[in-house]
Amino acid sequence: MEEKGDLFTKVNTFFSSRTGIIFVGGFVGIVAAILQYEGNPGNMGFCIACFQRDIAGALGLHDAGVVQYLRPEIMGIVLGSLIAAFVFKEFKPRTGSAPIIRFVLGFFAMIGALVFLGCPWRAFLRLAGGDLTAIMGIAGLASGIFLGTLFIRNGFDLGRARKTYPAVGLVLPAVMVLLLVLLVWDPVYSDGTNVILKSLKGPGAMAAPIAISFGIALLVGFFAQRSRFCTVGGIRETILIRDYHLLTGIIALTIAAFATNLALGQFSSGFEDQPVAHTDHLWNYMGMLLAGFAFVLAGGCPGRQLVLSGEGNADSAIFVVGMVAGAAFSHNFRLASSPAGVGEWGIAAVISGIFVCAMIGLTMRRRG
Repeated sequence: MEEKGDLFTKVNTFFSSRTGIIFVGGFVGIVAAILQYEGNPGNMGFCIACFQRDIAGALGLHDAGVVQYLRPEIMGIVLGSLIAAFVFKEFKPRTGSAPIIRFVLGFFAMIGALVFLGCPWRAFLRLAGGDLTAIMGIAGLASGIFLGTLFIRNGFDLGRARKTYPAVGLVLPAVMVLLLVLLVWDPVYSDGTNVILKSLKGPGAMAAPIAISFGIALLVGFFAQRSRFCTVGGIRETILIRDYHLLTGIIALTIAAFATNLALGQFSSGFEDQPVAHTDHLWNYMGMLLAGFAFVLAGGCPGRQLVLSGEGNADSAIFVVGMVAGAAFSHNFRLASSPAGVGEWGIAAVISGIFVCAMIGLTMRRRG
């Protein structure tokens, strides 16, 4: 028993160290580039927002035929975090911290991400692949996080979550298991049509083998749970308390992905003709400003929200559901961008989202 305790202590010490967060960031960067090489869309080895959008399409929540696929990376991150939480006795079911507000924040975070065409993870992966349009997205992300920290400094608080039944914390992991079964099984109706939709062309038709995607994502979820890896948290803590610990993970991710892309021959620098990206720089900036604003108010980037869901945090699970709803809404009502540019109603949605997030920040403050 003492040897087991010593091992757990060593693992915890490693992942909480600067070396540990650099390892996790570097690992995510390397495997993201490998997943792209194995078949995922360009500069999209991991994109939490894009992959949740694909899942929404696969379930028929939107009818954009080019982005429909049950991405096993999402299931793997949640279940990898769940495994780590159980192994290290950190599975702590909790809920009740303004769930409807978290849903709204997830909803608008997704709208902002789909105007930019990527989550914070993908913003840095796009840059590491040579996509210079990501620069304005990253600038917008940092601006949105900075804006959110102003509200945090002035008392913004979603309230304290409370302990709840284990079944509550297991709902989202159970859904992920079901989705994984459906992905592998690929059931059909009696007339031969597929139950789960899948793109025949476009980004949704580009995917690494299921076993590779799921296996890598399990490790990412496990490591992220142990290290608290979070892109939004890294920028937020740099601004708020000048703590650069998590930021080093972001830097490691970008450098590792860049080096791996070079080694695999998939680095291409420029603004034009980048995969699943557009060159409307203002709305790349504004889309990620909205996303960063919503993420920081909710307490973490979408990857971190998946990891927290695996730990039993039902509030984070609500945020994830809000993102899926936001993805469906974005494609059903022409908010999402495409390589041709911003969607018909995308600009209005981003402006509306910034206003809603500001109202949430102003009205949910500690008093006294």
